Amino acid sequence: MKLIITCEHGGNEIPDTYKILFTDKEILSTHRGYDLGALDVFNSLKPLATYTDYSKTSRLLIELNRSLWHKNLFSEFTKKLSFIEKEEIIKSHYDVYRSTIENNIKALVANKNAITHLSIHSFTPILNDEIRNCDIGFLYDSSNKQEKKIAIQLKTALHTINPKWNVRFNYPYLGKADGFTTYLRKAFSKKYVGIEVEINQKFSKNNSMNSQLKEDLYKAISELKD
Repeated sequence: MKLIITCEHGGNEIPDTYKILFTDKEILSTHRGYDLGALDVFNSLKPLATYTDYSKTSRLLIELNRSLWHKNLFSEFTKKLSFIEKEEIIKSHYDVYRSTIENNIKALVANKNAITHLSIHSFTPILNDEIRNCDIGFLYDSSNKQEKKIAIQLKTALHTINPKWNVRFNYPYLGKADGFTTYLRKAFSKKYVGIEVEINQKFSKNNSMNSQLKEDLYKAISELKD
């Protein structure tokens, strides 16, 4: 098994060409602009992986974790752009990021490797006035036996290492919803396992996650077996 780790929402950067679209600079510093603490977790886990990649471009420019047909591919700030301008963003940001990762997986699969892909994200503690009762979520396709097996291994390992963590499956989102792992799952079939790791932003301070959480997650992932 080869482990790859990615982070699609690692930053809130906007290329100079498009900064004029973002008159409300404060929104880029919120969860709408990026996943707070996610890149910090990604960086702490990098030593475990065969291959890693991340993006620091804000999802408000283009959403790297959505398919090209998705209605939220472009935000309200970029939906007004012309077809040609959108195509340029797709070509220079979306395609570059996703194709690079897909091609690296393709090369590993060609050498008869099985792939486990962990995509690192974070979520807001409260949504629509409702407290989200979860510390760490593992999102996967529940109909995929291998993905379920890996998710169970991760949860079991985390509870053994530190029982205090509230770990849930397919929460606060469903693992089979549109996303990069969903796309790669279809592209590589049985050779690929894709799990999104969602971490509660209540553990993030100044864009850094709780050190104990990172340490325990590192240990749990290092115990993964084929």
